[in-house]
Amino acid sequence: MTTTTDPRPEKVAVVAEIVGKLTSAPAVFVSEYRGMTVSGLAALRGELRKAGAEHKVYKNTLARLAAREAGLDVLEEFLVGPTSITFAGDDTVGAAKALNTASKANPLLIVKGGALGTAAMTAADVKALADLPSREELLAMFAGALQAPLVKTAGLLQALPRNFAYGLSALIDQQSAAA
Repeated sequence: MTTTTDPRPEKVAVVAEIVGKLTSAPAVFVSEYRGMTVSGLAALRGELRKAGAEHKVYKNTLARLAAREAGLDVLEEFLVGPTSITFAGDDTVGAAKALNTASKANPLLIVKGGALGTAAMTAADVKALADLPSREELLAMFAGALQAPLVKTAGLLQALPRNFAYGLSALIDQQSAAA
């Protein structure tokens, strides 16, 4: 005779918390932090916070349950060993950049992969995402692309009366020299 035990309320709450974060984050990155110090993890969290991301450590069994519940089964293969999860905010590229920079600075931090929306990402995909220009850089490029034709048009519009004035001045000089 087997008895079923209900999961403890604390664990149910943690799974619900993870599901909420997984469904609200546009991208999720999983990394291994084996051997990192507490101060190293705190510094990593601070850098990721600046990028609008949140970095948390959860029990793998609870994270796997939450990933299944959130429809992100693609994360299960990464949730092995001492893993941490980074939940990206609005700036997915900024979060990937911060995580990638931290992993270069600290070889104990290994990016395993993640998910962008519901699509799986390998570690190479996360690195490729980190190599993209940030949201601010893309907006600046876009603004520059919009501004260039306007500046050119303004220059042409200014040239028309200026050239007319030069031509008129040359005509007056020519008439006065002939007289």
